[in-house]
Amino acid sequence: MTKKMHILAITAPLFLLSACATNLQGDSYSRDDARQVQTVEFGTIEDVRLVVIEGTKSPIGSVAGAAVGGIAGSAIGDGKGAQVAAVIGAIAGGLAGAAAEEGLTKSQGEELIIRLVTSNKIIAIVQAYNPERPFHIGDRVKLMTINGEIRVAQ
Repeated sequence: MTKKMHILAITAPLFLLSACATNLQGDSYSRDDARQVQTVEFGTIEDVRLVVIEGTKSPIGSVAGAAVGGIAGSAIGDGKGAQVAAVIGAIAGGLAGAAAEEGLTKSQGEELIIRLVTSNKIIAIVQAYNPERPFHIGDRVKLMTINGEIRVAQ
């Protein structure tokens, strides 16, 4: 296998993993959400806390890692040695790929504690942190619900 093929085999799964990341910020909408009716409630921020939103754990990382590990392992030795190395490489690559996927898709989030204006009820919502538009205690916010998902915006 040429050097270019090795590089492609290693980098292609990383591009696939980054494409799987979703945007969980309050000001981001999916294509399906556009032009849909939303219900809106108003509230006041009672508390804000930075949290970590764990990364995705789909089979993509494991499969991509196993493929790369298997290819790399098969280049070691000849005959049965290459076959054993391919299996070991695939297992190690699968584990590394799963860990890489989770690490690449992990994001900074914020937990928002909100007192609803209409009911005085206190709720908590976690969404991606947007450093360009941070929330502060006392901010008046909109809670928009669409297709069962709530987003908070200023």
